[in-house]
Order: sequence, then C-alpha cells, then structure tokens
Amino acid sequence: MPGVRDCLIVVDVQNDFLPGGALAVPRGDEIVAPIGPLARRFDDVVLTQDWHPAAHVSFAANHPGRAPFGTLDLPYGPQVLWPTHCVQGSAGAALAAGLEVPHAFLILRKGCDPAIDSYSAFREADRTTDTGLAALLKARGIERVYVCGLATDFCVAWTALDARAAGFATVLVEDACRAIDLDGSLAAARAALEAAGVTFTTIAEVA
Repeated sequence: MPGVRDCLIVVDVQNDFLPGGALAVPRGDEIVAPIGPLARRFDDVVLTQDWHPAAHVSFAANHPGRAPFGTLDLPYGPQVLWPTHCVQGSAGAALAAGLEVPHAFLILRKGCDPAIDSYSAFREADRTTDTGLAALLKARGIERVYVCGLATDFCVAWTALDARAAGFATVLVEDACRAIDLDGSLAAARAALEAAGVTFTTIAEVA
C-alpha cells in the first residue's frame, strides 16, 4: 500500500488527448475511470495540465508551411511540431470528465511559456527551466513517485525520467498510461526509462 512517502503524478489526462481531441492518444479514454480508484490509494496526488498560449512555438499552425509531426530546430534543440492543442481556457485543455481525483493537492500547469515546450512535470523542454515540483515534493517528505497518464512516450516518460534525475524512486503504472508511439517513440521511451532505473507496475499491484 502506498505510504506517506509516496506521491502519484497523473499526467495530462485532458480532453485534447482523448479520442476526438486535437492530439488524441489512441485508447486514451480507457485510463480515465481507473485512475480515480488508483489515486485514492495515495494521500498525495499531483495532476498536470498542458496549458499552452495560442501562439505556442510547438504548434505547427504557427509556422507557415510546416506540417504537424515534423520537427523544427529551436534554441534548445529539435522540437516536434504538434497540432494546436490544450490552448489555455479551451474545452480541449480541460481535465477529462470522469477523472475523479478531488483530493489532489496540486494542479501543475505546464507549457505556458510561448517559446518553450514542456513535457515533464519537473523541467521544461529547454532542460534548464525548473517547475519547482521536485522541491515541493521533497518539502512534503516524498521519496517515491508513481507516474501515470498521457502519453507514455512523451509527457509521462519525461516526467518519470526527471523524477529519477531529481532523486526520487520512480514507478510507472503501465496500464494507467497510453502511448502515441510516433516513429518508434514508445520503444525508445521504455529503453530510456529502464536505463534510468524506473520500475514498472500495474494498477492491481499498487495495493
């Protein structure tokens, strides 16, 4: 059973990442209902929320002649260009209906800087801008984090990798995640997670 030193991070379970959304993750809707019972096993829960300005640099629509899922070199490195999604205040940016985690102590909004993308809950894509989450969790006495949500191979994986880099024992709840799997991104993410020492579990095993 998770204890007082454990925290669950629920990553980006938002309408635009569900089927029918602007950047739908296949079968992403399947994890919404199970996350509620999973979250109730934890005293400490953080929700993250992609929260982009309309002029965000990662949107293909803001680069004439560029198509979604291509890449663009930015000062901090290659950037995947995404369909416009999770625009601040939009219905697509809202947390999914049916995501029942009323006791979450924090909703962390990321991707707010128009010039920097942000996958991880801990550091933005420039890899230097800190969200402050690691310091907050340590101040609360957290030593281990469990991670779930959307999408396994992007925001979930980056969050788990940064949690390990920040010194937390890190566990990925595999069946409470779904992946985009863009050009082998899921296999690459899993290899990176295993190499970093992230462990894997299932909802049933978190008991």
